Amino acid sequence: MHQNLSADFKDYELIDCGNGYKLERFGKFILSRPEPQALWKCNLSEKEWNEMADAHFERDKSSPEKGLWTKKKNMPDQWKISYNNLIFRLGLTGFKHVGVFPEQAANWDFIQKKVSKNAKILNLFAYTGGASLAAKAAGADVTHVDSVQQVMKWGKENMELSSLENIRWVTEDAAKFVAREVRRGNLYDGIILDPPAYGRGPDGEKWILEDMLDAMLADCAKLLQPKNSFLILNLYAMGFSSLLAETLVKTHFKNCKEIETGELFFTDRFEKKLPLSIYTRFIT
Repeated sequence: MHQNLSADFKDYELIDCGNGYKLERFGKFILSRPEPQALWKCNLSEKEWNEMADAHFERDKSSPEKGLWTKKKNMPDQWKISYNNLIFRLGLTGFKHVGVFPEQAANWDFIQKKVSKNAKILNLFAYTGGASLAAKAAGADVTHVDSVQQVMKWGKENMELSSLENIRWVTEDAAKFVAREVRRGNLYDGIILDPPAYGRGPDGEKWILEDMLDAMLADCAKLLQPKNSFLILNLYAMGFSSLLAETLVKTHFKNCKEIETGELFFTDRFEKKLPLSIYTRFIT
């Protein structure tokens, strides 16, 4: 099941993509960023891209994870966009990211449909909090876990902009937190996982997706309520299949039903479909 939100996210548009880049509109500003999955040619010319883009990100050849933005005079360092009742502060980071992954709106919609008032929701690898905001706006009791203090601060800012409050913020290695919750016997009505391919905890703990995801899901299976609950697993790792995600989930969650598996993508103005992440989600 592939999900495309191109028509629903008014403050986001994929304009063109190709040659390893994507041209995107966030609110009223247009950005040009690397996109390794855009293997085809662009439809617009290089001149058209340069004229349209308010900011362009170029990778640092000596450190491919980092890079620099070239900005036009009108381009601010920070600005805001909204999706339904959620507001996000965006910013140009040294890692090409801007503070939101628009394709995740498909998962935010799922969360808001499934969450009941006062449900306990756990958001792991939670970044700047899109899923946490969606759950809190639906009336949930949300625990937001991420290892990076800077993005936790960013998430709190988004919470306040969205006129929400009382999300529980936990700056910790996700695997350590989950293992401790298992020992405590805590249970959740919904669990959201959006793990990176590689990562570091606040004390230097290593996260390697292919080595650690199976054990993480085994622990999450002990934390999820057996009935009237849900789980979302989202993966950005290139080369991973949505069937792989579904098989992992089915291995650990024997009572899952209404399981949905597929890709999240946007379609540009020229009808090219750009896959951005894979997901598996279910209810019990």
